[in-house]
Amino acid sequence: MKYGRILLKLSGESLAYPENHGINDDILEQYAAQIIEVSQSGCEIGIVIGGGNIFRGLKGTDSGFDRVKGDQMGMLATIINSLALESVINRMGGRAKVFTAIRMEPVGELYNRDKVTECMKNGTVCIIAGGTGNPFFTTDTASALRAVEIAADVLLKGTRVDGIYTADPEKNPDAIKFEKITFAEALEKRLKIMDSTAFSLCWDNNMPVIVFNMNELGNLKKIIEGKQTGTLVTV
Repeated sequence: MKYGRILLKLSGESLAYPENHGINDDILEQYAAQIIEVSQSGCEIGIVIGGGNIFRGLKGTDSGFDRVKGDQMGMLATIINSLALESVINRMGGRAKVFTAIRMEPVGELYNRDKVTECMKNGTVCIIAGGTGNPFFTTDTASALRAVEIAADVLLKGTRVDGIYTADPEKNPDAIKFEKITFAEALEKRLKIMDSTAFSLCWDNNMPVIVFNMNELGNLKKIIEGKQTGTLVTV
């Protein structure tokens, strides 16, 4: 096993139905099966999920919501997704627990780094919900922050695309995939990997990032075993 502790970032949109809303039960079970498989192999797992399939704070401001209130609504959306994943993992025979960045007992336990790392060592998948608990920060930034806090070996960004390309491969068939790239090169090429705050946090703390296709069964296990999957971003 190459990575003994990971922070897995999942987008809310990847959980959605084709109409980009709701929670697709089939996708949720596929994700849960992969997570359980890796957890039972001995890998310690922390997870941060976005909430874009339910509500996005920035989009809410376009509808007239105050930015702070919009972001708080987005935090609640991430908690809904996290509870859904927790429920499915536990139902399918795994062990998962939700921690929230804002106090919400009995929905989830208030996030505490030491408690999370203790649970991870005991084989529990820790789903850290509610973003950073503050407005103006994305779940990308939350995932980078949590990865650094829990001393993860790597931040895995699970998407619907199998890595980082020179352009959006869903729109440009001529886009070229990077197998490996440095943070400096990605910045120079203006590749949209994650928001600038999250990107800087990983760069400054030497936290490698792998962008990969979570929707392809077996990819998560391949990464843990050290097999080339997706794109690796390093210092």
